[in-house]
Amino acid sequence: MRVMGRRLTKKEWVRRRRIKNTIILTLIIILMLCIIGFLAYFPGSILIDYLSKNANATQVLSPRLLNGLEVKQMYLTPNDYSRPQTPLDKVNGIVIHYTANPGTSAENNRNYFESLAVKETTYASSHYIVGLQGEIIQCIPMTEIAYASNDRNMDTISIECCHPSETGEFTQETYESLVALTAALCVEYDLEEEDILRHYDVTGKLCPLYYVEHEDEWKVFRREVMIKAAELKSYIDMIKNVKE
Repeated sequence: MRVMGRRLTKKEWVRRRRIKNTIILTLIIILMLCIIGFLAYFPGSILIDYLSKNANATQVLSPRLLNGLEVKQMYLTPNDYSRPQTPLDKVNGIVIHYTANPGTSAENNRNYFESLAVKETTYASSHYIVGLQGEIIQCIPMTEIAYASNDRNMDTISIECCHPSETGEFTQETYESLVALTAALCVEYDLEEEDILRHYDVTGKLCPLYYVEHEDEWKVFRREVMIKAAELKSYIDMIKNVKE
């Protein structure tokens, strides 16, 4: 190699070759870092946006969705037997149960779930309990699982219902609150009629007993929930339009 008419010495040639290789290597590293940064930021931000839109971040139902329905939060103490605080990331359904303990109140059953932390005899709980007078207690935030629906604990909201007799039939007050609560949940999570389940549909357990033994009444219940959900959506849309 010649420079300005002079032939480079072997030492100069090796030195220039090293500088050239160093520059090339540096450019490659910079390019790779740029590519890695691009791939990390843009797909990462898209993934974060996707997860934030699809993650279940609702702990309680909004007053607008409840539309006058009163829900009392009486959260269970975190424990391994009734409130493990395992995240409930996605809600794909609502599971209806009955307490199988005739004549007991919503608070009685809530306190039973609470006692399991001390008894350590079984795993059981529910997100909501609807009482004999239509009162509703929320035991667990909707961002956490409840021990109620076996294999569907990880993607469902559970509702326990009190009943006055061994038949498992709900009082009118319990029924009306259950319809309203289930409709609000359907609107919150954009669920359809087929997403409303009995415990029986999950495991074959005779729960809620009355709606296992009276299939036609179960169909009526689900239809009424969907009618209520449609009315609720229309009401919310009307409020939005007025504000806009």
